[in-house]
Amino acid sequence: MTISAEKEAMILRLYHVEKWRCGTIAKQLHCHHTTVFRVLKDAGLPRHRPVIRPAEIDLYLPFIQQTLTKYPDLTSSRLYGMVQERGYKGSPDHFRHMVALHRPRKAAEAYLRLRTLPGEQGQVDWGHFGHIEIGRARRPLMAFVMVLSYSRDIYLRFFLDARMENFLRGHVGAFNDWNSLPRVLLYDNLKSAVLERQGDAIRFHPTLLAFAAHYRFEPRPVAVVSFGS
Repeated sequence: MTISAEKEAMILRLYHVEKWRCGTIAKQLHCHHTTVFRVLKDAGLPRHRPVIRPAEIDLYLPFIQQTLTKYPDLTSSRLYGMVQERGYKGSPDHFRHMVALHRPRKAAEAYLRLRTLPGEQGQVDWGHFGHIEIGRARRPLMAFVMVLSYSRDIYLRFFLDARMENFLRGHVGAFNDWNSLPRVLLYDNLKSAVLERQGDAIRFHPTLLAFAAHYRFEPRPVAVVSFGS
């Protein structure tokens, strides 16, 4: 590509005086980077290469990496204080950036997204929405919620308490609204549903069990999620 003498002079000035990189010059002057290389070569001048000076923090990187390997959750501010005690005089902002680059990453965990068949499963829960005043009485406002696992369709009905009779009314309302019911309903540690739970062992309320037997669905506890120490 042929360019004007004016543009060649500009390339040489930007490169050798302003210390711009070839890619920057090509982008700003709207020409190909090979054109910039050719102009520099034809001028017989050595291409400028920036002098790479070791950063101050480079001296401390082995200590930083060794400390993070041993204490991966150590905060950047605490580590910054430790390297300051050892003579580091750099800014805390740059230090935090470098620590983020060198902090060990936890191995990614694989999760299996569970999918259910239509009509297979739903989940039941109570939601608390504060209190309301009825005359001189202050009553809790409770929401019965049933969610279908496949479609994420939600049935919601408000009650003034979470007693068993309202808990069962909520079920019947959902069944009537959908004109069907899931084969399995999941329950967390709801007092309306669970009398006792120890790990995976659960004892459902006998009234709920009789209700489930009448409507032919299976009550099932929500799986306990354990977190590593």
